[in-house]
Amino acid sequence: MRRTALVTGAASGLGALAARRLAAAAWDVVAVDVDAEGLARTALRSPNMHVRTCDVTDPEAVADVLAVSGPVQRVVHAAMISPAAPALEQPFGEIEDTLRTDVLGTVHVVRAALPGMLERGRGEMILCPVAVDRDSSPGSSPGSSAGAAASAAVAAYTEALWAEHGGQGVTFRCARAALGTPPRVVLDAIDRSLARPGGEPHVPLEDGGGPLRRLARRPSAGALAPR
Repeated sequence: MRRTALVTGAASGLGALAARRLAAAAWDVVAVDVDAEGLARTALRSPNMHVRTCDVTDPEAVADVLAVSGPVQRVVHAAMISPAAPALEQPFGEIEDTLRTDVLGTVHVVRAALPGMLERGRGEMILCPVAVDRDSSPGSSPGSSAGAAASAAVAAYTEALWAEHGGQGVTFRCARAALGTPPRVVLDAIDRSLARPGGEPHVPLEDGGGPLRRLARRPSAGALAPR
């Protein structure tokens, strides 16, 4: 049976590794990003990977990708950004771009892919926002206020989707990893979670400040980290 996965943010990081893993597991992979050169590197020597240059903030472009790819059984949405800056100094345009990419981009991808999954009664919708560092303390180095807000919004959106459409054959997962967590760690956690399709949608990624917290590095000021 042909299995098709849509992976966004596939030019680098988590999205690139997710696309490669799925292709190696014999999925047909539609790899999406705004970075055409990065997509080409991801798809190298993967004949069952199909790259599409697409900006997830454009709902028509996202819908066009799904129209061409046909039904998808899995979505790994990793097209997220998290520019670091002090909360009161972050440029408004940067905040707006982050919310548009992370929150509205998520909505566009879900609205393009989920109706078909619900109609077929099966599918996996995996959303991968960047989490704020929960170990932050007063006087610590700048994080990303916009990224934190976007991450919380995507997590809440996942919960709303699960509450409205859970039990209809579609599995919902939110893998909210701290910036700097190795992609392989996140994807391994997602795989373990998908092996147990029941239960709530949040993928366990932390153990109260244990190994995963130590693996996550705090971003440097001004860094822009596509996921």
